[in-house]
Amino acid sequence: MTTDGEQERLKRSRIMAAIHSRDTKPELVVRRYLFARGFRFRLNHPRLPGRPDIVLRKYRTVIFVNGCFWHGHDCPAFHLPRTNADFWRRKIERNRRRDADVQRQLAAMGWHCITVWECDLDREKREQTLLGLEFTLSRIYLQDRSHVGYAAPREESQMAAEPEP
Repeated sequence: MTTDGEQERLKRSRIMAAIHSRDTKPELVVRRYLFARGFRFRLNHPRLPGRPDIVLRKYRTVIFVNGCFWHGHDCPAFHLPRTNADFWRRKIERNRRRDADVQRQLAAMGWHCITVWECDLDREKREQTLLGLEFTLSRIYLQDRSHVGYAAPREESQMAAEPEP
């Protein structure tokens, strides 16, 4: 005969075993959106720290699509389990520290880091989040290109009338 605590632990174990780290639903939503808008990317690049979920080389940008539970996002979707709470608190804190370290390493290498949270891809917020992501990528691209030393050619005035004295 099993106790309530043991039943809850077994249930949680089954749930956690079914969770995958790649090709999650939020990740697929972001990838489909970007691909449909013409962005081309690589997945889980092995040579970059943290193996980012999405790597856009042209934009020198990496995107992490994080689950609110696993990365301890401060939102209503995150709550610590009641059972074995110390274990989960330590695990999530390690994940947060690792995330911050990886982003520092990538920034030192000249990469832009964007984090998309699972809760921001809910139906109510999804469109706004994805439009914001597209806007941010376009802005990054333009900012990076403006530092190359490009200057628009100066044009002569196109006035049809005589210049004023």
